[in-house]
Amino acid sequence: MKGYQTVSDPVADPASSDNVRDLAEIPSVEVISRSAVMLMSAAAERLGLADPDPDESPRRDLDEARRLITALAGLVTASVEYLGPHAGPLREGLQSLQRAFREASAFPDEPGAGPGEKYTGPVY
Repeated sequence: MKGYQTVSDPVADPASSDNVRDLAEIPSVEVISRSAVMLMSAAAERLGLADPDPDESPRRDLDEARRLITALAGLVTASVEYLGPHAGPLREGLQSLQRAFREASAFPDEPGAGPGEKYTGPVY
């Protein structure tokens, strides 16, 4: 398909089998958890939380952070029944990002209108 990349065939390309696990072998909870952690990390970067002074971070981009947090909220909310013991820490991380977004905003959203809050409910 045009515009899509495929995972290399480990049989045709033995070098690729060292770095890529067959997706069929990865449990769904691991795929979901890894995706959530990637979204969390990217949102934290966009909030400037990786820098000593988030307010001066060159990576701060609240529009991008809003999108990432909303995507994370949708993923976590839709997957909560499958996450087992991973659900609590992922929800806590999501709420921390939602609060950090509110604190970073010059004009904070009303409770319930912040990033991802249509999926999680209001975060104060």
